[in-house]
Parts: sequence; C-alpha cells; structure tokens
Amino acid sequence: MAAAGGLFWEARLLKSIDYLLNADVLWALRAMGHGDDVVLCDTNFPADSVARQTAIGRLLRIDGVNAPRVARAVLSVMPLDSFVEHPARRMEVVGKPAEIPAVQQEVQAEIDKAEGRSSPMGSVERYAFYDLAKKAYCVIATGETRFYGCFVFKKGVIPPKSPQG
Repeated sequence: MAAAGGLFWEARLLKSIDYLLNADVLWALRAMGHGDDVVLCDTNFPADSVARQTAIGRLLRIDGVNAPRVARAVLSVMPLDSFVEHPARRMEVVGKPAEIPAVQQEVQAEIDKAEGRSSPMGSVERYAFYDLAKKAYCVIATGETRFYGCFVFKKGVIPPKSPQG
C-alpha cells in the first residue's frame, strides 16, 4: 500500500474482480443481457461518436492499458455467447482481410484462455464494424495504440449452479 493524502490506497479493492474493471464498466457488463455486444476499441477508433449511438449512449474508458489486457479483464467476468458461431469478432485490416496483426493474435490468446478452448474470432470489414459497433450495448475505449485493436464480444449466459437455480 502507498500513502496518498493521508489515506492508504491499494489497486485491488474487491476480491476476485480485476482491478481494471471500474464501476462504470462493471455496471455496463452486469446490465448487458444475453446476446448484447460490448466493443473494445483502440485509440484511433471514433469511440465517442460511436458510443453516443449505443444502448447506454456514452463512452466507457479503461485508459493506459492495451487491448489484450482489457480483454482479459472483461472476459474474467463476462462469458462469451455459446449460441453463435463467432461470439468474438475483430476489425479486418483494410485490403488484407485475412491478415491478423499481433494485437489481434494477443486478444485471440486471451479469448482462448478465458474460454478454456480454441474459439476463433470472426472478422468484420472496417465500415461494417463501425455499423455493428453503433448497435452495441456499449463501447470501452482502451489505451491500445496499435492499429486494428478493435473487437466486439457478444455476451453469453452463466448457467445456474443447481437445477433449482
């Protein structure tokens, strides 16, 4: 712990909750329903203007952290949808849709780790990605500075612990 203004501060304030997940992001992830989309975007994405058109109508932020780390935090509390072929999608590289940049490979590794299996991302053309993002529940701006660090995750469900719920 470090002293700050006479008070003690520790980055991890809640058990089992990734410290990157601020109150606004946790609220949005909890409020989302099955099938709703969350967008994680890089610093070049038109995040604010797109976020204004989403269900919550404002931009959420996890600044100073790259997209793979934010993906890890989000996926630590949010399941991906198992009812669709590609519950995670990435923005395609313009003119090279099959190319998968390092940032996308790193996010793919975080998805696979969270899911406990290989779960390949789908790809979306750049302008189609913008349209998809406008229909999302929310947009989370990350500190990712690499190009094509933009992703859409579709929320899944958490089954009951017992048949009685």
